[in-house]
Amino acid sequence: MSSLRLGEIQTLEIVKKVEFGVYLASSKETQEERVLLPAKQVPEGAKEGDVIEVFLYKDSKDRLIATTKRPKLIMGEVALLTVAQMGKIGAFLDWGLEKDLLLPFKQQRGRVREGDQVLVSLYVDKSERLCATMNVYENLLSDSPYHKEDRVSGRVYEVSERFGAFVAVDDKYSALIPRKELFEEVEPGQIVNARVVAVLEDGRLTLSIREKAYLQIRKDAEKILELLDGYEGSLPFTDKSAPEVITHETGMSKNEFKRAVGHLLKEKKIQIGEKSIRRL
Repeated sequence: MSSLRLGEIQTLEIVKKVEFGVYLASSKETQEERVLLPAKQVPEGAKEGDVIEVFLYKDSKDRLIATTKRPKLIMGEVALLTVAQMGKIGAFLDWGLEKDLLLPFKQQRGRVREGDQVLVSLYVDKSERLCATMNVYENLLSDSPYHKEDRVSGRVYEVSERFGAFVAVDDKYSALIPRKELFEEVEPGQIVNARVVAVLEDGRLTLSIREKAYLQIRKDAEKILELLDGYEGSLPFTDKSAPEVITHETGMSKNEFKRAVGHLLKEKKIQIGEKSIRRL
């Protein structure tokens, strides 16, 4: 196994000085594995035997190279990076080094454009090059400071038909909005404000973008009144309509719609007919 690891910060020893920089290795005994630190990166007064903290990546000619600059992203981390430009094989991200970081099309979630900010992790591709991926699940933290009923803000990084919306709370903590809690469309990159409904045994968060029931009823009731105004005072469906129709038209489940309609009936703000709801 190589002692020189791509994408990581390592402390290496100067084993040889040359005109164009210094060669670094884990020790003088392992000089068969060494990497160049270019002259412009070498600290003033550095000499053989000194140790230097460097980051290892590959230059534009795919040669292993060291830098004393710390990039915005290292292996095992998650970071929000800006798309510097789009290319034929993917997006190129600004991560603080001379050579931009490639985010291949296959590693993207949703449409990515120049100037976008994307949440990514590092991986080594089949050609032994560092690339970015938007599949950040494995590198998100599960030790958030949040508890049940806390309010949080997070970035959607993947939407699954089966599971729901995967969210990075504060761009670093792992969370999920289950499918049953999604009554509105969300997409990768979108910022959502949510409520913590559970903290799982492994520390990951379960979220809801809906309020507690008694608060949500009022909110849903207001939404129904707004819909009624948009339909000139009469909705062409009722609480007895198919669940799919209700969810499509209102973004609510059938039960939530019924509760809100019941609330409005008590307040005598609506009247329900056989096939419609009318505002009073």
